[in-house]
Amino acid sequence: MSIIEQIENTPDDQTWTSEERLDSPDQGGDAEESEPRSTHALFDGDEGGLESDVRRTLVVLLKNPFIASESNPREWKTLMAARSLIGARLNDLFLELVVDLQREVAYKRPVTSDTGTREFPTLVYNAAWQREETALLVYLRVRERNERTRGEMQVRVSRAEMLEYLRENRPESATNQVADDRRADRAISAIKSAGLLIKTDEDGVYRISPAIEPMLPIPTLNSLLSWLTERTMQDDSAEHPSAQEEA
Repeated sequence: MSIIEQIENTPDDQTWTSEERLDSPDQGGDAEESEPRSTHALFDGDEGGLESDVRRTLVVLLKNPFIASESNPREWKTLMAARSLIGARLNDLFLELVVDLQREVAYKRPVTSDTGTREFPTLVYNAAWQREETALLVYLRVRERNERTRGEMQVRVSRAEMLEYLRENRPESATNQVADDRRADRAISAIKSAGLLIKTDEDGVYRISPAIEPMLPIPTLNSLLSWLTERTMQDDSAEHPSAQEEA
């Protein structure tokens, strides 16, 4: 059975977008400040309205593709307690907060206009994956989805399995195994650095982060599969332009 045929057509679980805003206190008259200020300034001239732990969580969310309860337990707890505040600060930057409560994953994405097109400046940019990284993402995404459908709560994958998959799915013209294996090693390291592979106590074995499903929804997965098929046939190692978004 091909990897495309392995994709199950069950819909992804619903996520929600935080669109809550800070309620301005009714101060009456021409109040100079519309938001409550922090009672604990962190530096000279600090006019921020968020406490230290909320600010730190916001920074982690901005710097990384996502935060998850497993890999960022402190930030996740803070986010759950202050998601309207964090969501409002992201909105100020033309970003919106998306939270998947079932998988306990949160990430930001650019807001869109009422017409469905992006018309606002944004801090988010596209960071392209190489072909080996894209192929590995597809493999991990499909494996995670299928095994969770069968009831597995934690999906494990070994480094040997990932390397074998990449070897088996290289173009026939790929004859430099040493160079190809180096690219495969770099692909594993890149996905691990992105937080989508979590190290276990067993040497060379990782758990696939549940964040991979909301970060790679079915439409994106299908797009990557089509791109990989085309590039493999053409023996083209160009970058895929939309496999990942980061701030």
